[in-house]
Amino acid sequence: MLLELRVENLLLIERAELRLAPGLNVLTGETGAGKTVLAHALDLLLGGRARTGIVRPGAAEAYVEGVFELDAATRAALGDRLAQDAQELVLARRVTAQGRSRALVNGRSASVGDLRELTAPLVTFYGQHEHRRLTIAAAQLDLLDGFCGDGQTRRRAVCASAYAQVRELEGRLEALAEAGGARERELDLLAFELDEIDRVDPSEAEEAELVIERERLRHVEALRGASLGAAEAAAPEAGEQGAVALLAGAGAALDAVAGVDAGLDPLAERWRALALEAEDLAGELRRYGEELEGDPARLDAVEERLAAIDRLERKHGGSVAAVLEHAARCRERREELADAEASLEAVQAALGAAQADLAGAAKALRDARHAAAPKLAGAVGERLGDLAMEGAAFAVELGEREPGPAGADTVELLLAPNRGVPAAPVRETASGGELSRVMLAVLSVANEGGRAALVFDEVDAGIGGQTARAVGEALRGLADGRQVVCITHLPQIASLGARHFSIAKDVSTEPARTMVTQLDDGEVEGELVRMLGADAGDEAAHHHARELRRAA
Repeated sequence: MLLELRVENLLLIERAELRLAPGLNVLTGETGAGKTVLAHALDLLLGGRARTGIVRPGAAEAYVEGVFELDAATRAALGDRLAQDAQELVLARRVTAQGRSRALVNGRSASVGDLRELTAPLVTFYGQHEHRRLTIAAAQLDLLDGFCGDGQTRRRAVCASAYAQVRELEGRLEALAEAGGARERELDLLAFELDEIDRVDPSEAEEAELVIERERLRHVEALRGASLGAAEAAAPEAGEQGAVALLAGAGAALDAVAGVDAGLDPLAERWRALALEAEDLAGELRRYGEELEGDPARLDAVEERLAAIDRLERKHGGSVAAVLEHAARCRERREELADAEASLEAVQAALGAAQADLAGAAKALRDARHAAAPKLAGAVGERLGDLAMEGAAFAVELGEREPGPAGADTVELLLAPNRGVPAAPVRETASGGELSRVMLAVLSVANEGGRAALVFDEVDAGIGGQTARAVGEALRGLADGRQVVCITHLPQIASLGARHFSIAKDVSTEPARTMVTQLDDGEVEGELVRMLGADAGDEAAHHHARELRRAA
């Protein structure tokens, strides 16, 4: 239960404090006096959006505070955020002139989400145009599901999760299917490039050897001439004296004086080594020159092989290493694409399973709705009789549609306002006043036995006379054992309030301000006279007001 509501600097309200009672609390006032400001204050307290421009001109911030009765369930939900000795739950909201917002729970900083979470089981708010929601298919479905109980909330969560899984898998399957054609083209390209590389089968070592061989084959005559010429100069085959013979003769002279001078001996040793090296070198040069062969066919083969390697290098990165890296990437990508085919089959299987789960979840929702629909229709039909709609018939019609997050059902609320008139969708057959009463009947049934305080902002739109009285009785019935707050413009409803607050605008100040006053019994009569549209001195109106009070 909401015990107290304090509002400061919110739009026209400079300061207001409402001490609410159990049962039916009514708020009345002239049109434009600011009744909806209190509705907005409650919305802020419930975690609603804080829009700019709601702070009273000249004030730094608006402040809304609600003091709630603290029950065991709320205390358990708060846990460590609540002092052990706390007797009440105090929720508050500050909104600066710049639109920044701050939430408080028992004086401690909290989030707006915390306010929504904490007030959800404590207060249910129905705005001015709530009855129009009856014309919206999704709202009708929500009303029926609400009547099904807490189990339906869990079933809807399961269905929503299954639907999300189906949609995700459908998206993945579509992406894989779209990629199918591109995958085949890419596989063909990979196969072509790998075949091209594998046929050449290049290696860095081979390339280096081929470059050397090509240079040797290109210059074979020059290499032969140079090597044989050098060998002939060192050791002529014709018996002429060459470098080797000259070195040998000088070595013999040095051998003749060996051991004579220790300074010459090392030099003589080096000369003998030089003579031996010249002799060996001459032999190797001759063998090299004689073994060289000029083979044009081999040169062509080497040139062709190097050209094939060069083509791959120019195409795939400029070196044999880059070509080999590209081949490795191609093989890896080919495996990935092969796995994609397996992934397609896996996703198809997973989608089938998810669709089965969705169908099962939708069936569970449908079964609960089919069981609850006639009960809801019967209960609402009975309430309509109490709301001056005797003879009206109410029905809940279920249809089927493609599965979605809320199942695979459509719900249509049907109303026959009078006997003998076929039932039709409420959006087509109900007047504004009838729609308000149907909404109140539905809410009465849906909230029966609940503990949350109910707040109605002008739920009496489009009605009057005895119908207004019937609506008031329904509201008071709802308030039996719980708290109901009703902003109303009808004296028939206001006269039934256990506590009455008047909202009036004072235009003598700049800016104007709205004041909220709790009325005593005598003042309630005067407010009812005003609501009847009579002057304060109109005795007939006063008599009518007293009759309304006595009838309450």
